[in-house]
Amino acid sequence: MNNQKPREEILLVYDRECPACNAYCQVVNIRKSVGTLRIVDARDDSAILKEITEKGLDIDQGMVLKMGNQLYYGADAIHTLALIGSRSGVFNRMNYWIFKSKTVSSVLYPILKFFRNLLLKILGKTKINNLGSDGNDKF
Repeated sequence: MNNQKPREEILLVYDRECPACNAYCQVVNIRKSVGTLRIVDARDDSAILKEITEKGLDIDQGMVLKMGNQLYYGADAIHTLALIGSRSGVFNRMNYWIFKSKTVSSVLYPILKFFRNLLLKILGKTKINNLGSDGNDKF
């Protein structure tokens, strides 16, 4: 008889059309003891996107990490990912050392978001606009 508790599914929701976000989310790993990471494209209609929208979180301005019933948004998401992240591989070790500090995460995230938004503007991408704001369709 197997008494092992199933590993928690942890959701990472982001805009897959963003090349920088996509590259980050494809290489970030979490420790197996924490759970299983499932990546969700924010451009797909999903229950988690509805939950994010109900909480008033603008998915165009930050990724969301869901662990249990808790949603982590933007800088908090990247900080939490660093804390639960695997330390294997150069990228994951760097991610941990850079974003393990809540203060550093809160300073760096807006800078990264600025360049992400600039990149998406240059690429001509449209916003997801999950909050349905008028005139909020372009970066």
